[in-house]
Amino acid sequence: MPESSSSAPTRRAVINRSTNETRIQLSLFLDGSGGGTRQTGVPFLDHMLDHVARHGLLDLEIKAAGDYEIDDHHTVEDVGIVLGKALSEALGNKAGIRRYGDATVPMDEALVLCAVDFSGRGLLAFQGTIPTPKVGTFDTELVAEFLRALASNGGMTLHIQVLAGQNSHHIIEGIFKALGRALREAVEIDERRGGAVPSTKGMLE
Repeated sequence: MPESSSSAPTRRAVINRSTNETRIQLSLFLDGSGGGTRQTGVPFLDHMLDHVARHGLLDLEIKAAGDYEIDDHHTVEDVGIVLGKALSEALGNKAGIRRYGDATVPMDEALVLCAVDFSGRGLLAFQGTIPTPKVGTFDTELVAEFLRALASNGGMTLHIQVLAGQNSHHIIEGIFKALGRALREAVEIDERRGGAVPSTKGMLE
């Protein structure tokens, strides 16, 4: 089944994506309250996406199925792809948004900085390490894979810096909480902008 999408006029997106490896249904509302359920088949990813939704005040509904018998890589990456596409679609031409957002979030001994720019240029800059290869059954290297897919498909410059931390769970949770808060700021409508696109070029793509 080919990828298809549709969106309502009020900063929403609904995307269905089906490949030989994954099937994903996602709906997103930028001006939400953190509602929705995340059911990706990867419990740790669900937990992290809950943080993005709650701290980003995004209504986010995700249902995914993947080739878990191989590993979680395809599912985690493809969820990042679809969420990125949904953010891009829901923002439209980005008229009136703040465009930039950043947050520095402590999670116990961990401290993480996230900065976002909906520049139209997809880029992940990740600085820092996650100490262990796994948290439970989750491969921690998939955090960067998710973020890279999100940034590329969302047309955003995304900077992550792990400033402190020894516990892998705390570091990753700090990353996703900071991401949610940064997204919340970046996608907000700036009333002082008067509906203009926040770029000297007059467009962001």
